[in-house]
Amino acid sequence: MNTIPPFDADLLRRYDRPGPRYTSYPTAPQFSSSFGNAEFVEVAHQSNSDPIPRQLSLYVHVPFCFSPCFYCGCNRIITRDLTRGGLYLSRLVREISLVSPLFDRDRDVIQLHLGGGTPSFLGSDYLAELVESLGRHFHFSTASNRDFSIELDPRCVNAGDIQAMAAMGFNRASLGVQDFDPAVQQAVNRVQSVEETQVVVDACRQHGFRSVNIDLIYGLPLQTREGFGRTLDTVVAMRPDRLAIYSYAHMPHMFKPQSQINSDQLPSAEDKLGLLQLAIEKLSAAGYRYIGMDHFALPEDELSLAQERGSLHRNFMGYTTHAESDLIGFGVSAISHIGNSYSQNPRDLPSWETAIEAGRRPVWRGMIMDHDDTLRADIIQQLMCQNRIDIVALEQRYGVDFATYFAADLNRLTPLQQDGLVEVSPQQIVATDRGRLLLRIVAACFDRYLHEEAVEKVRFSRVI
Repeated sequence: MNTIPPFDADLLRRYDRPGPRYTSYPTAPQFSSSFGNAEFVEVAHQSNSDPIPRQLSLYVHVPFCFSPCFYCGCNRIITRDLTRGGLYLSRLVREISLVSPLFDRDRDVIQLHLGGGTPSFLGSDYLAELVESLGRHFHFSTASNRDFSIELDPRCVNAGDIQAMAAMGFNRASLGVQDFDPAVQQAVNRVQSVEETQVVVDACRQHGFRSVNIDLIYGLPLQTREGFGRTLDTVVAMRPDRLAIYSYAHMPHMFKPQSQINSDQLPSAEDKLGLLQLAIEKLSAAGYRYIGMDHFALPEDELSLAQERGSLHRNFMGYTTHAESDLIGFGVSAISHIGNSYSQNPRDLPSWETAIEAGRRPVWRGMIMDHDDTLRADIIQQLMCQNRIDIVALEQRYGVDFATYFAADLNRLTPLQQDGLVEVSPQQIVATDRGRLLLRIVAACFDRYLHEEAVEKVRFSRVI
């Protein structure tokens, strides 16, 4: 049983340093403008020629929000002009028509995820048009394990909207909450009642959504143990299938809205650790399992079951049960992972729009993974999803002597081994219970690019 790991404040404090979240390896800073449309077309064609072509996962980014949440570091545009949603949709439809012919029609879409921003900014009619367009250009799987998920702001949807989304095929939802404490909500410019959140949770249940996730953040201004404890109790009573408990990373030099936050109101490092400890204790008592990173799930949830089966996967959409699929991203800043390649659309809206209006696929940058990238990606995927590295299987699969090939990496792992974060044997490397909250640190030991001078200045959020 994958229970929630023990809390060790001294250990977490010692290893609280910046590091990638490993939604991919290599990470996005390694993408290059040398990968463009021609390369994208080639990898798409190659993916069709596999003996058994992979199923497809689709991601659509909707960047618009009605108001700014000061903590947010996502790629979004603040507007209350609903006509922008229609214009954006028209370009999304054009992008879909440009990209979809590259992929064989008999490749089932097993997963669809709408993220943002606030996808429900589009409204039910535009959302239905988007899903209809995707269904015309791709073949939606009819399998019972098909996942159609959407990120929701409970302030912007009602029970009728949820009913409409269910009719479109959505069966999973992720709700932003962050904290129910009124003082915290005012400090981060996100005022959201328990009641309006409960309405959305209940509607998802009523209309057959298989899974509901709730996002919380610890480390926000004016957060206290007492206030965050009440939030945790309230959320646990809603009994979401999954929870994500994110650490707030205060980086106003990178994310301008964060400059609206009074840094003097942020919890101390010690108090922030206390908030994490409280979350771990309460979720453990409520029967949730620790999946990895910031994610928790009920034992009967698909994420928990996939982890038990060894089929859990991690990508730009987070943890997923659909490992063997190619990911196609649509919309501004969206990332695709097709075969041994990554590619990304422009991060700014005008550049993405210009490409679409010119009839071009909006490929901004990307990369082709080499043998070393693929090997290390496998290692990091195993760590992030299964808390272990199967050395014997890797040696057989890639034709390497692990101890020789990864001599420098194993040397970086030694202090972590001494601190009891990992156990190392000739057969496997296993993250201990103490090490499971620090998987990013363990994985970073095998990240070639982190240890090259050229990328030392890349900024990542802190682990805790």
